[in-house]
Amino acid sequence: MRQVLMARRVLAGTIFLAAGLFGAAPDPVQWTLSFDSKSVRPGEHVLAKFEAKVDSPYHVYSLTTPKGGPNPTTVSIADNPAVAGFKVYEPKPERKFDPNFQLDTETYESEVAVLIDIELKKDAPAGPLEITAQARYQCCTDKICLPPKRKSSTASINVDAGAPVAAFTIPAGYIDTSTATAATSALAPAPAKPAPANTNVGVFLLTTFLAGLAAIFTPCVFPMIPFTVSYFLNQKTSSPVSQALVFCLGIVVMFTGLGLLTTAIAGPIGVVQLGNSPWVNGFIAIVFIIFGLSLLGAYELTLPSGLLTKMSQASDRGGYLGSLIMGLTFTLTSFACIGPIVGPLLVASVQTSGALPVLGMAGFSSGLATPFLLLAVFPSFIKKMPKSGGWLMRVKVVLGFIVLAASMKYLSTVDQELQKNLISREFLLSSWVVFFALPGLYLLGFLKLEGVKPDEPLGVGRMLVAALFLIFAISLVPGIFGAPLGELEGQIPVPARQASLAGGGGAEAGPVWMKNQYKEALAKARAENKLVFVNFTGYACTNCHWMKANMFSRPEVKELLKDFVLVDLFTDGTDAVSEQNQKLEETKFGTVAIPFYAILDPDEKVLASFPGLTRSSQEFTAFIHAGSAGRPVSAKL
Repeated sequence: MRQVLMARRVLAGTIFLAAGLFGAAPDPVQWTLSFDSKSVRPGEHVLAKFEAKVDSPYHVYSLTTPKGGPNPTTVSIADNPAVAGFKVYEPKPERKFDPNFQLDTETYESEVAVLIDIELKKDAPAGPLEITAQARYQCCTDKICLPPKRKSSTASINVDAGAPVAAFTIPAGYIDTSTATAATSALAPAPAKPAPANTNVGVFLLTTFLAGLAAIFTPCVFPMIPFTVSYFLNQKTSSPVSQALVFCLGIVVMFTGLGLLTTAIAGPIGVVQLGNSPWVNGFIAIVFIIFGLSLLGAYELTLPSGLLTKMSQASDRGGYLGSLIMGLTFTLTSFACIGPIVGPLLVASVQTSGALPVLGMAGFSSGLATPFLLLAVFPSFIKKMPKSGGWLMRVKVVLGFIVLAASMKYLSTVDQELQKNLISREFLLSSWVVFFALPGLYLLGFLKLEGVKPDEPLGVGRMLVAALFLIFAISLVPGIFGAPLGELEGQIPVPARQASLAGGGGAEAGPVWMKNQYKEALAKARAENKLVFVNFTGYACTNCHWMKANMFSRPEVKELLKDFVLVDLFTDGTDAVSEQNQKLEETKFGTVAIPFYAILDPDEKVLASFPGLTRSSQEFTAFIHAGSAGRPVSAKL
């Protein structure tokens, strides 16, 4: 791959150098504008043909070629006081795989005739009218690409009130690609789309549903199942199934209401800002510590007895209202155990999309309520359920350790956002080693906590679960010493050595990244005749960390990045620099989502952009190739 890229660069450099010796860059495309009619009435439409002749073996790209690869062709009419508007039509292009960008593109070879439907103003002056069509295009062969160029061509048409009424039809196969406004704006970089959600909605909903099912096996929920189902079966005024449906509705309403409340809070503030707020993450960490210690038996979390008594009395009235209130009461009383499960789901939804808190809580509550409904339909299965016992207490204790480990993650997030450097990568991973080793030792009987009796035999299932916790804990140890941890890299701080590279040292480890030095990066690119690779990132952005650790370290990506001036712009800090970086991203690209990548020339012209996380190096290198293809001629020498 490296040799191929080098060969392409040498060939491209040779072409540009030869062109420089003869005084002009190679241009295998010639554009000509012509009209089908000799005259047109004011206020009428006239059809213009903007034709390109393309020398072999070059091709140009269509106006609708997919984004993420080459520069699409754009066509417009230059400002003219007699022109009211226009539409652009292109013929059907040839779609095929482009080896320069490693993706499918739409191209024209030999020639292409773009049609422009031009509408004149009603007060267009009589006499000859010169109209100029403009094109911005990029042409390539199968091996090299030339920089984008702008060309224009002018043609005249006579404006005459007595001219025959123009009547024309767009030939079959032509595509309406733009309006006058869209075509004009196409000459400037379009605002970037927000980064896609880092979790597929379907997968997220399935995860929340399964989390709801898993919450059944907690000490606050499982013992309630026989009692609750018996309540349905003993209702004489209505069927058990309908009572169960209303009970489940109470659960769904309570949790979905929590999701709506989260969405209402996140809406005005902004989903990304709320998910990255150090105060929000700090609050979550405190709540998790409180829940974790409670699950380990340090104290018991209970709601005010007066509230529970009133709700219990209301549910004792029976009927559908009683079942509904019972569902709401059940949700409140069980929150001490299921809160640690609900918390991460809400956090994950807040950090991705504003609609997901509601959908996530609906999925979770549906999973939690489903067993109650099924047992109301098939009550005989209650006898086959496992008996409550020590295993429930073991689930509670193990969940307590997991929740405390999660609290360390949120404390680390706060530390990264505030840039205090109190919770380093080594500290966080060491705490995780301890918090995941402890449940393994507990299940094996080495920790004397509730749920494991000294004389209780060790079952195979408990032994295997303990082994999994210990294996995971041991697997984290290499990361303490800087070894990469794959998917986990997105959840933990970057190694101290990698962080120092962002400041400019240690070039032997790979490309050097400047940190929060946008103007300096532009100046350096101008001095070194390079392009700028901008990484809009975050101190606590999990996807940003994953990309830096797992995508930028791949040989094919690392090799390409050596040709750029690299700069990290952090946008999620509490300092003024982060605010400036976020404003720059929003102003220039129309988004504040991170990660976001852009390739610019030293004059701040955007050549390519890429939103969000990708696990495909082919897709990411295609973006880098697209940006490289747009560099000025001088940068190729």
